[in-house]
Amino acid sequence: QVQVVESGGGLVQAGGSLRLSCTASGLTFDGYALGWFRQAPGKEREWVSCITTGARSTYYRDSVKGRFTISRDNSKNTMYLQMDSLKPDDTAMYYCAAGQNCWPQITKKAQYNYLGQGTQVTVSS
Repeated sequence: QVQVVESGGGLVQAGGSLRLSCTASGLTFDGYALGWFRQAPGKEREWVSCITTGARSTYYRDSVKGRFTISRDNSKNTMYLQMDSLKPDDTAMYYCAAGQNCWPQITKKAQYNYLGQGTQVTVSS
């Protein structure tokens, strides 16, 4: 059974940093591209970032470019999202996703096979 689990969320002031982690079991970790989605209250879920299997390529939505960094450690079956210069608009539940590739539908949930339960990030102004 595949399990995708996020951790590291919390409450932080605007301008602060958080690092989210995602672990996955029940699958061949280094064979999957990994991504992040987020959903704020009353809003649709939106794609945030994706990293390819060998970490050769990373992708970000425009609003987080330069502030968020996605990375992975395949030896630990863990993926990370370092979030710096956080803004209140970043407040959301953050979900880790695993799929065979980032493309072709990188921003669509359908591109990914598995989604975690989420970890809450709250940025106060």
